[in-house]
Amino acid sequence: MERLLIRGARVIDPSCGYDRSADILIENSAIAALGEMDAADAAVLDAAGWIAAPGLVDLHVHLRDPGQTQKEDLLSGCRAAAAGGVTSLFCMPNTTPALDDPALIADLSARATSASARVYPVAAATKGLRGETLTDFAALKAAGAAAFSDDGRPVLTADLMERALKAAAVVGLPLFAHSEELTLTRGGLMNEGAVSEELGVPGVTRAAEEVGTAREIALCAATGCPVHICHVSTRGSVEMIRAAQAAGVPVTGETAPHYIALTDECLRSLDADYRMSPPLRTSDDREAVIEGLLDGTLSAIATDHAPHTPAEKAEFAKAPNGAIGMETSLAVCLTTLVHTGRWDLLSLLRAMSTAPAALAGIPAGTLQVGAPADIVLFDQQEEWTVDPDRLHGKSKNTPFKGMTLKGRVKATILGGKIVYRAEG
Repeated sequence: MERLLIRGARVIDPSCGYDRSADILIENSAIAALGEMDAADAAVLDAAGWIAAPGLVDLHVHLRDPGQTQKEDLLSGCRAAAAGGVTSLFCMPNTTPALDDPALIADLSARATSASARVYPVAAATKGLRGETLTDFAALKAAGAAAFSDDGRPVLTADLMERALKAAAVVGLPLFAHSEELTLTRGGLMNEGAVSEELGVPGVTRAAEEVGTAREIALCAATGCPVHICHVSTRGSVEMIRAAQAAGVPVTGETAPHYIALTDECLRSLDADYRMSPPLRTSDDREAVIEGLLDGTLSAIATDHAPHTPAEKAEFAKAPNGAIGMETSLAVCLTTLVHTGRWDLLSLLRAMSTAPAALAGIPAGTLQVGAPADIVLFDQQEEWTVDPDRLHGKSKNTPFKGMTLKGRVKATILGGKIVYRAEG
C-alpha cells in the first residue's frame, strides 16, 4: 500500500467549505483521511506554512498535439500544468489534424496516461473545424472526448451551432463556445479603442465578441441546451450572461487570468506576447470581468494556454494570437484578486477547481475522503518574478514576463504521486 502524509498545511476545500490546519493522508491514490494524525509507515511531505487545495482544473488549454509539437506537446504541456498546480486540463481540438476523429481522441487519451496531469480531450464540433458538417458526437464521446468545441474560431452558422448544442445535450457533454462574429474582427490585432488609434494599429471591436455571445445565448434559450462561453473579455458579454442566467437560461462563462490582470495598455510595447483572441480590453472591461467573477456570473477561470514559438511571435503584425498561462494562473489571480482584498481565497479556489470540475462533470475539485488525491500545495506569501526561460513548457510567450507575483506553487500531487516540486 502506497501512503503519503501531507503534514501541517492549511487545507482549503471549496467543495465543502473546509478551511483549517490539518494533515492529509493519501492511500493508493485517494484521500484517506483529514485531520491530525500519525502514519508511521507513510512517506511524509512537510507542508507547514503552505496551503493545500484541490488540484486546479483548467477548462481551456491548447496542447498543440498532434501536429504542432514544436510549440508544445502532450507531455511538455502537462509538465507546465503541474508546475502551475493544474491536475486536470481540457485540451482544445485545433491541432493538425483537428481532433475530429475517434481514433485521434483514443490515441491522445492513451498517451496521456503517462503525463503529469489528467488530460480531457475536447473534440471538434465540426469536421476539420470548417463549420460545415457536425462530427459524430456519440462516437467521439465513446473514444474519450470530454467536451466539444471549434475553439480557435466559432461554429460558423447559427443553424449549425443550434444542431451542435442539441447533439452535445443528447450525449451529455458540454459544448464550449468561442463567441466571435468573424465578419466584425476584420483582421484587427488588438482591442479597438484609444490605444489602437494612438498606435495606428487595426482594432477588434467589442461587438465581434458580443454579437457572438448574444447568438450563443439566444440559441441556448431557444433550445434549453447548455452552452459554456469561453474567454469572456468585455463588459457587454458579462452583462448579457448575467441577464440570461437571471432569466433561467443554462449558460455559463469563463474568463482568463490575462483579462483579470492586464489591459490593452500593454500593447503600447508592440510586443506580440500581449496579442491574444479575444484581445486585451480596457480597464472598464477588466473591472466588469472581475465583477462577473465576484458575483458568480463567470463561474470558472481558465487559461486559454496557447503556446507559440519565439520565431512566430517575433513580428507584431504577423504573429499568431495566444499566450501561455498555466504556470502563472494561480499566482496571477492571487496577486490581482486575493492580495488586493477583492476576493477571498476559498472563492478563488472554487473558480479554479471545484466549479470547473462540476461544470465539466469530472471527478475533481474536492479533497473529501475517497476523492482522487489531486492536490496543489502553495505558499500564498512567496514572491517570485516570472522568467520565461525557467518555465516548464516548450514555448515562452507569457504576457506576465518580468512581473513579480505573490503566491507560488510548491508541489503538485496527482493520484497520490508528487509530479512537481519547486526548487528551493
